[in-house]
Amino acid sequence: MSFIVIIPARFESSRLPGKPLKAINGKPMIEWTWQQAQRSGAVRIIIATESLEVQRICEAFGAEVCLTGEEHQSGTERIAEVIEKMDLQDDEIIVNVQGDEPMLPPELIHQVAEGLQAYPTIPMATLCEPIEYIETVFDPHAVKVSRNVNGIAINFSRAPLPWSRDTFSDDLKTLPKNWHYKRHIGLYAYRAGFVKQYVAWPECELEQVEKLEQLRVLWYGESILVLDALCDAGVGVDTPEDLEAVRTLLSVPLD
Repeated sequence: MSFIVIIPARFESSRLPGKPLKAINGKPMIEWTWQQAQRSGAVRIIIATESLEVQRICEAFGAEVCLTGEEHQSGTERIAEVIEKMDLQDDEIIVNVQGDEPMLPPELIHQVAEGLQAYPTIPMATLCEPIEYIETVFDPHAVKVSRNVNGIAINFSRAPLPWSRDTFSDDLKTLPKNWHYKRHIGLYAYRAGFVKQYVAWPECELEQVEKLEQLRVLWYGESILVLDALCDAGVGVDTPEDLEAVRTLLSVPLD
């Protein structure tokens, strides 16, 4: 199986400026993520960034870098520019590994690419994992996903969907017994040609309301395969608190 990993690494993060270069155990976060991708079996790994400083540091540790524009609103849009600049073939499988995932297991990167390859009529694949705590169900930062009998996404939402009427009418502190909630893992595989199609579509209303780019795919009638992750996805870094947690988990001293 052949696939390419593209790692969007936006320097100007609103919640954590300079995020790709935050130090973890003496290395920038983006280097940790790149090293995980190297172990996934990808034939090529490209870091996509709008920052000359990120480009300089990534090239210094040996990564291939594509300098992209500053206007992109999502990682997928940044990847689309890489596909055009690198003239990647439409049938090439691309895995979108966010640059703020220094603990992402390589097995999951390989799994989502392999899953997409097994379904040639489906343009996009992603992963999910069980939700074990009721607090996560009601956490808007934890995206819930529902699937049909074939493992195809029905919906993604920050809300506690589906709403368990029988349980939640009496108790909002207990996980329902009639539904097993799944948390979406923000790891995507898609064919390069589909990425071009995706960015040509206007943003949809659901996407604008939920701030979830994958809803654009469902809105325009395409399918997303959602696989059960083979292992725990680790901790991503969105906030300073997340960064502290990752440093602790990796048993490293704080700056």
